[in-house]
Amino acid sequence: MKKFVTLILALAILCIASFAMADDITLDVIIAQYGPSTQDWFLGTGMDGTSFKAKFEEANPGIKLNLEVVSWNDLYTVVSTRISNNNAPDILNIDVFADYANEGLLLPVSDYCPEELLSDFFPSFIQESVIDGTVWAVPDLASARALYYNVDLLNEAGVEAVPETWAELEDAAQAIVDFYGGEVYPWGIDMTTDEGQAAFAYYTWGNNGGFVNEDGEWILNSDANVEAIEYAISLVNNGYTNPNPATQTRYDLQDMFGAGKLAMVIAPNSVPTYIADKGYTNVNFATASIPHNEGAGSSSVGVMDRIMAFRDDSADQAARNEAIGKFLSFFYDPENYVGWVSMEGFLPAVNSAVGALVASDPSFEAWLSVLDSAKFYPTTKAEWNDVKQGVIAVEQSALTGGNVKDLLDDLQAKITGK
Repeated sequence: MKKFVTLILALAILCIASFAMADDITLDVIIAQYGPSTQDWFLGTGMDGTSFKAKFEEANPGIKLNLEVVSWNDLYTVVSTRISNNNAPDILNIDVFADYANEGLLLPVSDYCPEELLSDFFPSFIQESVIDGTVWAVPDLASARALYYNVDLLNEAGVEAVPETWAELEDAAQAIVDFYGGEVYPWGIDMTTDEGQAAFAYYTWGNNGGFVNEDGEWILNSDANVEAIEYAISLVNNGYTNPNPATQTRYDLQDMFGAGKLAMVIAPNSVPTYIADKGYTNVNFATASIPHNEGAGSSSVGVMDRIMAFRDDSADQAARNEAIGKFLSFFYDPENYVGWVSMEGFLPAVNSAVGALVASDPSFEAWLSVLDSAKFYPTTKAEWNDVKQGVIAVEQSALTGGNVKDLLDDLQAKITGK
């Protein structure tokens, strides 16, 4: 009898364990690697000695995270391969989303994001992930760009005021060349495959041009854009910039700036963190608005990445959607999110994090006001990836003597068929 009871108890325990295991949900999560601390924060010991994964699983029994941190260099290939093999992640952190949404691969955000959290995002950020009235992704974090300048270098060269217009920028650059010769580059330009699209935005938006018009139509070869890119190329040809804009990335420029070899550079709000981490202690810098042409206004480039959820018709959608919602709520909880954003020097995407960030670093407040006037890339348009690569190719061809108007005419025709 005792053996029988023991057997029954063992079977009961086994059934309970099996039932519990059957109820567990595992979410496949791919996170982009933003810096050397990303891996540790999500999977190591980056949150008060405990990883995000461990803390989430402890707070959400029954939900497991199969979380992978992937370098930006490999991210697009990894995701494309996963999709081709019918093995898309449940949750993806990346910058682009329109192609995935247009191919019917994504879940609408309303299916899984709690309403309280959805209303916490900055509305202007959410609008950047809307196609045909549907929100397909939520913002992960943001950055904005401004002009960083070396106060001491400009003062020593006799530049009395930070340049606000293109003409003033040329005058300042010439003064720096005259004073320092080749020891200091006046102006930084990154037209690499990493940030060439940002360069296109800086100059075209600063000349009342841009990627699209008010109706959302591509205007890549507009007169304003041709003039803007010709101006940028002239800065290079006149010896006012770093010597190799086609290969020197923004990180190279930030290193030059931190080392006192570059007087002015357009860069993101994470520069102070970058400079401190690199040990550049002797640079006295400040920020200002990005210079623009006469008759145009200054615009900051707003950049944000996204978190999105893929469809999985084989899963229990209601339970899966609830699990995804819990992941988002935990990630954006200020107790977790503030540490994530501030660790890499980014700007927050939710209002609830602002107070804590400003309290810990008052400089955040100035950057939040910059974000209010920032323009974003037209990433909701399906052609964006081709446009992004196209404008970079135009710039690099122009650097070697190509005709800017002809190059932009060709790109416009390629994108629009006209």
